[in-house]
Amino acid sequence: MPNFDVKDMSLAALGKKRIDWAGREMKTLSLIKERFEQEKPFKGIRIAACLHITTETANLGLVLKAGGADLTLCASNPLSTQDETAAALVEHGINTFAIHGEDNESYYRHIAAALDAKPQLTVDDGADLVATLHSQRTELLSGILGGTEETTTGVIRLRALAESGKLCYPIIAVNDAKTKYMFDNRYGTGQSTLDGITRATNFLWASKTVVVVGYGWCGHGVAMRAKGLGAHIIVTEVDPVKALEAVMDGFSVMPMAEAAKAGDIFITVTGDKHVIDANHFKLMKDGATLANSGHFNSEINIPALETLACGKETIRPSVEEYKMKDGRRIYLLGEGRLINLAAAEGHPAAVMDMSFANQALSLEYLVKNHTKLEKKVYAVPEEIDRAVAATKLSSLNVSIDTLTEEQIKYLSSWQEGT
Repeated sequence: MPNFDVKDMSLAALGKKRIDWAGREMKTLSLIKERFEQEKPFKGIRIAACLHITTETANLGLVLKAGGADLTLCASNPLSTQDETAAALVEHGINTFAIHGEDNESYYRHIAAALDAKPQLTVDDGADLVATLHSQRTELLSGILGGTEETTTGVIRLRALAESGKLCYPIIAVNDAKTKYMFDNRYGTGQSTLDGITRATNFLWASKTVVVVGYGWCGHGVAMRAKGLGAHIIVTEVDPVKALEAVMDGFSVMPMAEAAKAGDIFITVTGDKHVIDANHFKLMKDGATLANSGHFNSEINIPALETLACGKETIRPSVEEYKMKDGRRIYLLGEGRLINLAAAEGHPAAVMDMSFANQALSLEYLVKNHTKLEKKVYAVPEEIDRAVAATKLSSLNVSIDTLTEEQIKYLSSWQEGT
């Protein structure tokens, strides 16, 4: 029997049904699973994964287990855990430590439990496993072959660790794979963020002024989807190239100090800290609504909002009203945590199919190549990225052309110009 700490094992039957439902949309992973079952690339390998415990993650877990892994899962966000999924994972023989709404003490206790398994590979969504290993569980570092990181925020943390010379094993930044960020971040985050805000508020998007804070790939997706629903879009940025791109895409671009006065809905997608701060709260109109779709609940300065408010009240599930001293009301959604998971179900399974295919193949790559790798953050190998794209196209029954020998020769020659 696996080790576990979940809310209610009686939910397992429901969880299995929901995992199977998501699996129908994850055909790339399914094809990888068939190969893993035959080849067992993780036989004898212990893997610890700190991820959102959702039906999509469960399908990745089943693929790794099929490949022979001894897998332990814990949650990367207290509000994203689906308790029925956690229970089903236990019944599938996977060590699982996750309870929806767990407090900080439980959250870090579960991370410690995952590390107690003495992993040889780590899988992170936000780099909490890596951070804990490097700060509190250093005795385990020598036994780790490598790891992967799923999200922008985690990659930022890991690159900082590597640049300081303190990263103790190689990490593959799955977030930076083209088949991850171009699809998961743009289409997945775009759709699921608006889904979470809509479920929490029941707002009509048409005519609303939406301030998108950060115009990376996640910001692209949020802005695109909100525009499609009839919203007016303002983008705030610190990167001149991204700001210029937003202008060329037809959006208004301005400093947050100006956007704060105009916005109805604010959505943060930067991976940074306090991008909406105390001085911005003071400028916002009555009814301004704040949501975060970055990994940690630090993008909105919630302690400052608490200080400025003279009262707080829960209006709807996932909606807290902060009453300002001048009578204005500001609404915070999902406690400032990932709104697509705090108030909805996260990315669609078809998008996570590609992200988790990258995870599975990158972990296989680490097992085969860890002795050749330095202690730094690596991009997903190009051959894996292309293999995921090709497999996804195949699962969609889409065919593409291939170059002829004449075309290959032409492209590789500097002499031929006609």
